[in-house]
Amino acid sequence: MPYRIKEIELTQPLPSISLSPDNTGIALIVRRQDKPVGFVLQEFPVNSLVSSEEIAQLIAKEIGSKLIQEYLQEELSPIVNHTPFPSLTIAICTKDRPENLARCLQSLQELVKQGSGLEVLVIDNAPADDRTQKLVASLPWVRYVTEPKPGLDFARNKALHSANGEILAFLDDDVVVDRRWLTGLMTAWRENPDAAAFTGLVLPYELETQAQILFEQRGGFRRGFKKIRYGQILPGNPLHPCGAGIFGAGCNMTFRRDILLKIGGFDEALDTGAPLPGGGDLDIFYRVIRAGYTLVYEPEYLIYHQHRREYEKLHRQYWTWGLGFMAFVMKAYQTDPPQRSKLRSLILWWVKDQLKQLRDSLRGKHPLPANMILAEMWGGVVGFFGEYPRSIKRIETIRRQFS
Repeated sequence: MPYRIKEIELTQPLPSISLSPDNTGIALIVRRQDKPVGFVLQEFPVNSLVSSEEIAQLIAKEIGSKLIQEYLQEELSPIVNHTPFPSLTIAICTKDRPENLARCLQSLQELVKQGSGLEVLVIDNAPADDRTQKLVASLPWVRYVTEPKPGLDFARNKALHSANGEILAFLDDDVVVDRRWLTGLMTAWRENPDAAAFTGLVLPYELETQAQILFEQRGGFRRGFKKIRYGQILPGNPLHPCGAGIFGAGCNMTFRRDILLKIGGFDEALDTGAPLPGGGDLDIFYRVIRAGYTLVYEPEYLIYHQHRREYEKLHRQYWTWGLGFMAFVMKAYQTDPPQRSKLRSLILWWVKDQLKQLRDSLRGKHPLPANMILAEMWGGVVGFFGEYPRSIKRIETIRRQFS
């Protein structure tokens, strides 16, 4: 049963919200002066009328401290770098999903009109037909490039070497950008002109099915509404930077292109498609930090992601999360000996955390059913026992096929 998604502007009177017979809850995207400051997910009976007073209580409970922080930041008025924003390439790697791609590109169209020095690049990865090519041909402001080798990181590296922009933003084809997406990225860059990478907030595009609601109840792709600057040390986190999942999500990430080239681009043995559909974003975030650079998380740099609608596909997603995470960890263990102690501690933490989630699920204290958590655990086991070396062999075969 779907949740109704509703934007709330705090500088305006709070509305009441009527739920239809189909709605079983609400998801509030809370803004203050149009900037995203919070997200509230709450179940309600069908046909409910949620009063403005109830909405105020929900918001205060979830994000009251965040609102105080926003007010203080405005009062302090930090000095911002006014150097002109560099040229930007927005790269969308896609494979045989022209409907998703069309929606993503439509959300970018107004931003393209506003921004000078902005390029949109579609990388068609091992396409089965010409539907994506025909779609892009109908949009003169979009550039089309093919990457015949199947695998997301092959496509990302094709974008890296094809882009003209000084900074390179990656979007997945199943996202829609917020109206403040470009403003958020520009803000992050101007406040952190030394940063090599930027990630942003990811909220749900829709909450129409049980699978989508379960995913969001567990936390989705959200990393919070606080600006975070990640450097070489993260106080209070002894595993930093090995727990690379905290940095953001690969569906909404931006890099200085020269830095990506300098550190060797994306590892094509990760995010390879069906055999290993993950790990590439974790690896590149980790390597940016390990190379001595700064990564910045900016919540105003916001997109909306269409989560998997089907229960079975969500189950597989959690399996791939475990697989990709552990493949990345084992790769880092092999290639970065100084971090091995932290990586061993990270594996131990992950196992304990998964077991705790499983116990909570069996006791009815976790939003996910036990089979979803077991899927992620089993993916991690497969990743631990040799998935990265197996993937290296697979991509060597692919390279020979296309050489």
